[in-house]
Amino acid sequence: DNKLGDICFSLRYVPTAGKLTVVILEAKNLKKMDVGGLSDPYVKIALMQNGKRLKKKKTSIKKCTLNPYYNESFTFEVPFEQIQ
Repeated sequence: DNKLGDICFSLRYVPTAGKLTVVILEAKNLKKMDVGGLSDPYVKIALMQNGKRLKKKKTSIKKCTLNPYYNESFTFEVPFEQIQ
């Protein structure tokens, strides 16, 4: 089974400001990765354009959980011309 779990996130783009905001809210039912049956999960975010990674960010690490709550916000500057 390739399923790693479920993630809840939101995307918001403000064309006038040229800002893309990604909010990582939470993850649920993550796959067990540690010997003890838990994980120390985090989320990686990559801003891509034409297959090239422009920026990358990541959330904090949540220790010993398969249902982490993050509520972390990341903002990228993305001109409107690049969104189209």
